[in-house]
Amino acid sequence: MIIKVSDILDEGLTIDRATLPDFLFSDAAWRLDSVRLRFERDDLDVLVQGEIRATVPQVCGRCLEPFGAHVTAGVDVRLAPRPTTGDNVELAPDDLDVAFYQKDEIDLDVLIETETTLALPMKPLCRAECLGLCPACGGNRNIVACGCRDRAPDPRLAVLRDLAARRSR
Repeated sequence: MIIKVSDILDEGLTIDRATLPDFLFSDAAWRLDSVRLRFERDDLDVLVQGEIRATVPQVCGRCLEPFGAHVTAGVDVRLAPRPTTGDNVELAPDDLDVAFYQKDEIDLDVLIETETTLALPMKPLCRAECLGLCPACGGNRNIVACGCRDRAPDPRLAVLRDLAARRSR
């Protein structure tokens, strides 16, 4: 969906799930659950604030099982017209929440997908109490209670263990 900057009135523009036509992420497995965005003009810039909720398939970082992660992205971004000086734009540290639009148009699909992607967890977990994989047999500890003993430490790391012991004295 394209939003014309010139069509954003002084009182602003609100986009919610009911306003959007059937929105699809570029990955069809992602699902948009809800969206509520407020667009307000500040001279040539556009301030966008709101929240996006989506369900994204992920793989647990502990047990390697697939699951649907519920992602909530808080949106607070300033959109400025793309400078005509070329493709390279140098940003200052205060400009990290600035994005650009071109030709008086904001691509809402790109904005939603970008903000959702940025909100994905660095290490996704199927649940906080996930037990992960057994380091000895590789079994999923959430499913199977294996009787494996902890493996013996790697003998190549003995030098580091001895060094740590000497430093603690």
